[in-house]
Formats: sequence, structure tokens, C-alpha cells
Amino acid sequence: MAQKDSMDRALRVLIAGTGFAGQGHAEAFRGAGAEIVGIVGRTPEVVRDVAQNMGIPYAGTDWQEALTVCKPDIVSIATPGGAHYEPIKQAIAHGCHVFCDKPMTSSGETAAELHALAQAKGVKTAYAASFRYTGSVLHAKQLVAEGAIGEPTEVECISHFNLEREIPFGWSHRKADGGGRLNNNFTHTLSIACSVVGEKILSIIGEVRDDLGRAPIVEGVHNFATRRNFIPKDLDDPALKWGESDVEWSYTVLARLDSPFADKPVSVLFKHGGLVPRFHEDHIVFYGTKGAIYIKGHYGSGQLYLADKTGTWQEMPLPQDIADTVPQVKGETEQCWHYLAREFVRDISGEPVAPYPTFREGSQYQQIIDLIRKNDNWTDVAHLA
Repeated sequence: MAQKDSMDRALRVLIAGTGFAGQGHAEAFRGAGAEIVGIVGRTPEVVRDVAQNMGIPYAGTDWQEALTVCKPDIVSIATPGGAHYEPIKQAIAHGCHVFCDKPMTSSGETAAELHALAQAKGVKTAYAASFRYTGSVLHAKQLVAEGAIGEPTEVECISHFNLEREIPFGWSHRKADGGGRLNNNFTHTLSIACSVVGEKILSIIGEVRDDLGRAPIVEGVHNFATRRNFIPKDLDDPALKWGESDVEWSYTVLARLDSPFADKPVSVLFKHGGLVPRFHEDHIVFYGTKGAIYIKGHYGSGQLYLADKTGTWQEMPLPQDIADTVPQVKGETEQCWHYLAREFVRDISGEPVAPYPTFREGSQYQQIIDLIRKNDNWTDVAHLA
């Protein structure tokens, strides 16, 4: 890899993935001042069209060849989690810094291996469980640090997506491909809770449920963000083929976090119903000894409210100093990618930045997911009178 040899040369970025995430990562790194030198995908005509539309000079389907030809400083991994391991391993061997979307890989074992390889090679890594960078979450983090709710005691993360059961069968239905709601929802909320009250995870317990069963197999779905457009009109068509889900769509998890702002561990509830109707607003709440913070939205991207010790709630405007740090781009996901990519580029360029999620967190989260999926946390009380 060609290391950055002068501060006047833009960092060179190679993108893996041509869908919503791949294109979003490319725009994020451009926003951070980097140069997108290539993009790799599995379908020749798709990667060619994306490269042409985005003005990316190199388009290919062979990752190893792209690493050799493009000589990137950074690789950005935006494919499904089951396709992360080999490209990341090859990129680390080339000496590239790695920006990876969640999930890091499909297992804790492979995630831990990649974290160790990156450390041994001395490359920097970023793990994009990035909704910790919404304006309201950044605001909550500031308020907790300032003592606005006293010592944090509990966190509540509640989401009910009511996802369409007829969404076409794909990687999100398969554990081996990085699917499941722990990989693609819990990673964000865990990152948010850690960011606000404390990064050290002490203990975890939980249960998962594969309550979907099956989904229709449909050809031509290349972009995760537009998969709903491919839901079959006639689900009773006898010619329709079906795929069987083998991964969770709902979960309930409890965690305990060590917090620098509290003497006792903070209890956290993560509740996600992937296929059930929503009654109340999805939300995240941080409770403390002197008040509480409520944020609308499953990823803390909505309005923030602050309650004092009398229980009186007040809508809080986003402070200007925080608003100034939030990238001015459309879409909450895109804003968070832009934020993390900007921090990553600054860090690689030698500028001081606040700590951000790396493969350390990605590896830890993946191992935690493996533990939760065992569903062996129960204490049998059937014998009690």
C-alpha cells in the first residue's frame, strides 16, 4: 500500500460493495476530503454502472486485483457481514487502514482474529456502529457528562419495526451472511448506550427469536435499501420459491455497563420486536438519580427531552456547538457515516480526534452476539413450589 507521504495528498480509498452502504461510504469519504480510487462488487454490470454514475475511476469484481491496482490507503467494507472476513484480511496484509460497516463479521471468532491481525500490522480500524453520532445522542452524552441527570442508573432501548414478512429472502435472513437483528440493530443501540454512559461492558444476558420462518426468493435485488420494492404482488403464486430464515428477528437483552459517572453499574435493557406492530414511539431513555433523558427513535435520532428530579419534561434544543459537528447531508445513516469517516481520516492524517469505535469494539460486539444467540441464560425454576 502507498502510505500517505505528504499532507497535501488526499488519502486514497477503495470501496467494497455497490449498494446503499457502498455508495454511502464513498460519499462519506469524499466529504472527508479523501479520494475514491475504486469500487468492487460481485456483478460486473452493476459495479460498472455505479462507478460511472459516481465518477469512480476503477470498477472491478476481483478484490485482490483491486488492492494491487488501486494501492489504497484505506479500504471501506460495505458488503453484507458474511462477506467481510477475506477482504478485510487481504486489505490488512496490504497494510491498508480499514473502515468496516456492522456487523464486523459473521462470528466472534473471525472478528477477534481480524482485530488481532490489524493490531499486529499496525493499521487503524473503524467500526461503523455509527448511530452514536446522531445529534441527539451526542447531546445526551454531553448532558450525562455534565451531571444533568445525576449518576446514570438505567438505560432503556425499545424498538418495534413491524418489518414486512414478505421482504425478499437475502443475506439478512442468513446467519452465515451476517444477517439477524442483533447484527443489524443491537450493534447500534449497544454502541449508543456505551457512548453515553460508559464503554466498559461488564455482563450480558439475553434471548433471541427467529419469528419470521420464511421469505420469498426474488431475483434482481442488489440494494438493501430498496428491497421492499421487490415484494411479490401475489404471495400465493404456486411458482414462487421460498427461503428459510435461520437467524433472529426479535431479541431481549440485558447488560451492565461500568460508568465513570456512577458508583454502581448501569443496567441496560435492549428490546427489539422486529415483526410486531408499534404502539408507542420507539425510544431510548437514560435514567439517573436526579433526572432522565428521553430521545425519540430507535437509534436516538429524534427529539431529546430532559426531565428534572421532579419529573417535569422539557424539550431541549440541540446546542449549536454540537449542531456544528453534524455533517450537513441528507439521511441519518449518511450523516453518521460522514461523521465517522471524517474522524477516521483525521486520525490517519495525524490530527487529534476523540476515541471512535474500532475493531476492538467490533470484535467484542460480535463475541457478545455469539453468547446471546446460545439462548442458554435461563435458570430453571420449574421445581420451585
